[in-house]
Amino acid sequence: MKSILYKKYQEEVKPALKEKFGIKNQMAIPKIIKVSINSGINARNTDSHFVELVDNTLTRITGQKPIKTKAKKAISAFKVRENMVVGVTVTLRGQKMYDFLDKLINISIPRIRDFRGLSEKNVDKQGNLNLGFKEHNVFPEIRSDEVERIHGLQISISTTAEKYDRGLELFKLLGFPFQKK
Repeated sequence: MKSILYKKYQEEVKPALKEKFGIKNQMAIPKIIKVSINSGINARNTDSHFVELVDNTLTRITGQKPIKTKAKKAISAFKVRENMVVGVTVTLRGQKMYDFLDKLINISIPRIRDFRGLSEKNVDKQGNLNLGFKEHNVFPEIRSDEVERIHGLQISISTTAEKYDRGLELFKLLGFPFQKK
């Protein structure tokens, strides 16, 4: 079963992008390739309990087991040793990606405290969107009474847009709430 956001992309967004930018080839229409969700773990929070807490949080949010990223070399100024866990990451593609984006647009982003819309500066030159969350508890899978320690998340949405204006238009048509000018 295809997600609601994928159906919207196929039925509404693709024809609108094709018409607006005068794209003749179906394969040249911008689309979302993958979504990467990362959470960094600094040197002060190296206890295994915190790493497992972040791991469980990302598993519940995405429905997929995250990968623990390790330091390639030691950096004494940051109190990082070689092979020390410095982050946790998940990459979503396909059906899970569209389900996650649907939940992100309609449930999680509106739950952000004092939210006034996403900045258009979050879209880079290649048309990818990068979002940072200071608190992970905006997602519906995380109950506030279960939260022991709050940590941040970084979400990168990669596209085939190759240009800023095409990427921005793709995200606007998909329903991302950008600030009004």
